[in-house]
This record gives sequence, C-alpha cells and structure tokens, in this order.
Amino acid sequence: MIPLYALVAGTALARLAGLAGVGFLDGWHPALRVGLALMLLLTGTAHFSATRRADLVAMVPPGLPRPALLVTVTGILELAGAVALLVPTTARWAAAGLALLMLAMFPANVSAARRGLMLGGRPVTPLGTRTLLQIVFVGTAAVISFGP
Repeated sequence: MIPLYALVAGTALARLAGLAGVGFLDGWHPALRVGLALMLLLTGTAHFSATRRADLVAMVPPGLPRPALLVTVTGILELAGAVALLVPTTARWAAAGLALLMLAMFPANVSAARRGLMLGGRPVTPLGTRTLLQIVFVGTAAVISFGP
C-alpha cells in the first residue's frame, strides 16, 4: 500500500504546488507524472535495498532464469522511468514503457501471493488487492501516456 500512498501524496502535493503558482506543475497531467515518479523512486530503490532485495529476488517466479539479475534490471528500469517521467519530452514514452514493465512484473506479484511470501517481514499484498493496485498503477501510466 505504501506505493499507492506515494502515488497519491506525490500527485496531490504536485497539484497543490501547481495551484500555488509553480508553472510547470499547473495541471493534473504534470502532477500525475510527479506522483508516479515518486512511487517508482520508492519501488525502484527497494530493488537495491539490503532489507528488501532478497525478498524481491524470492518473488521472481521459479521458472525464470537469473532472478537477481531480473530484479536489478527491473529496478534500473523503474528508476530510469521515474526520471524520464519528469522530462516533458520523454514522459509519454516513459509512461508507456512503464505500463508495459508493470504488466510484465505482475506475474511475480501473483506468484509471491500464491506462495505466501513475505516482503519486508510482512506477507505480500493479497492477490485481489494487488490486482486493484496494479490497475491503478498501469492506469495512471496510461493516462500519462495518452493524456494531454
């Protein structure tokens, strides 16, 4: 749920900054870009955190090769995507790529939920809740990609 809070809080704060006169944040589209970027900075850095990395490696479905490498690559893509969301000329393409990345990573969340894994000492998000969150995250990226 923390990634959802980061998305919502980042979007709300960016929108408030836009309303307060920060020109490049004036509008929902730029605010969504900031919110999604904040969420991805949070999730992307977890791929390299000593406390979370082993859990994320364990989440990779058993049939996939080199789980540690996959976690590293997806973390790099999340962080690069977060930066690219903040650049107006790359934001749409970054959002489209991130939506595809999130869809590609979703089976790891399904696998983790079905196997009853832990993340940060707590059970992973239940599959129904995780599916709803994924819809929100991918939907946000789609709005950025296809929005004004």
